[in-house]
Amino acid sequence: MNYGKEVILDMHECDSSRFTRESIEGYFKELCDLIDMERCELYWWDDLETPEEEKQTESHLVGTSAVQFIKTSNITIHTLDILKRVYLNVFSCKDFDDSTVINFSISWFYGKVVNKQVVRRI
Repeated sequence: MNYGKEVILDMHECDSSRFTRESIEGYFKELCDLIDMERCELYWWDDLETPEEEKQTESHLVGTSAVQFIKTSNITIHTLDILKRVYLNVFSCKDFDDSTVINFSISWFYGKVVNKQVVRRI
């Protein structure tokens, strides 16, 4: 019996202007519509309200992370502004079209896929 599926996607050379909360939330909304997932809570981690002297400055730490809970699990994204990278995980016990996730993500972030995996959870 399959428990679900997870898409793991690493993209480089993305358009970092798409790494805002507004854009990422729009991405979650459209992606969930495309793969027929019901969105629940959305949680953010970034340094928008962090004092300037406490903000991250290292290229592998500057960015936004978010978890979009869906009724059947979650979608997690980590963006790296300076490196122009997106790291994405889409996991659900409800089946979905993994090629839709991959193609939509490439078109939303204008990225180049450097790693993609589809994992069946058992």
